[in-house]
Amino acid sequence: MAEKKIIAVVGATGAQGGGLARAILADVDGPFRLRALTRNPESGSAKELAALGAEVVKADLDDEASLRAAFEGVHGAFVVTNYWAPRTEEEEAAQSRAEMELAQAGRAAAAAKAAGVEHVIWSTFEDTRDFFGTDDSIAPSVEGGYKVPHFDAKAEANELFTRLDLPMTFLVTTFYFESMKLGMFTSRENGKLGVTLPIGDARSSGVASEDIGRTALGVFKRGSEFIGKTVGVAGSHLTGVEWAAALGTALGEEVEYRPTSWEEYRAYPFPGAVEISNMFQYYAQDSDRFTSARDLDLARELNPELKSFPEWLEANKAGIPLG
Repeated sequence: MAEKKIIAVVGATGAQGGGLARAILADVDGPFRLRALTRNPESGSAKELAALGAEVVKADLDDEASLRAAFEGVHGAFVVTNYWAPRTEEEEAAQSRAEMELAQAGRAAAAAKAAGVEHVIWSTFEDTRDFFGTDDSIAPSVEGGYKVPHFDAKAEANELFTRLDLPMTFLVTTFYFESMKLGMFTSRENGKLGVTLPIGDARSSGVASEDIGRTALGVFKRGSEFIGKTVGVAGSHLTGVEWAAALGTALGEEVEYRPTSWEEYRAYPFPGAVEISNMFQYYAQDSDRFTSARDLDLARELNPELKSFPEWLEANKAGIPLG
């Protein structure tokens, strides 16, 4: 029997990386074994992966030497950064979140090049400035010249990988279905549950975070087929009415769609409201291109377990805040 090739997974205890880690471990007859990278190998999540057979390695996106050591001898590496990671006041003052992601991606790219990684998958997004331009009257800037920093900085980072001539697949993702559990999008008014999304009548994409990792495994399994290419992943493309209808079917009650304007959403009293509103504006105004870049048939071919939003709700509806 051929020796299994190693896949190093950055953020193996997180959402996307965790999905890939669990997919590799579940594929007991597959061609890969897991090297789970985490800042804290003593965490409960890391110990669970180790108990399931993972090689757990301490590595930090802020420490290039640790990444270089963790990538040594691997066939593939899955790289993801977390714009929304908890940070101290000192960290926030020293470096913006976009700057953090760019620096982390640069370290990962350099480490992968030095280690001779044969296939790198970078979890990324489009640059919304290619659509919005620089006009603040269309969408206000955030963190300097960005429109949606957690998209735009990842898109900027693509070049950090390509300029090193790494064997890359760019995996473009989208809104997590799990975001519906945050309480930002559902509320009850006059006794009726509603879903509030600033997308008008446009169709927007969503995905279960677990399916991002599962799709990445499908890409790795296809060998060199997707090197040099961009692969989009989504589980559903839905209008606001369809988001609400799916939730209503799952809960057994009528759920309204309550569209709101981007201007109203930017004024909401939670951190990041401007950026999130810009994100939804991008989803809505560039809907045709955005959804077509995320081919549901290809995603399901790469990941036969891919869940649509209604399918995801079957197991997760209890976690949706009901107002």
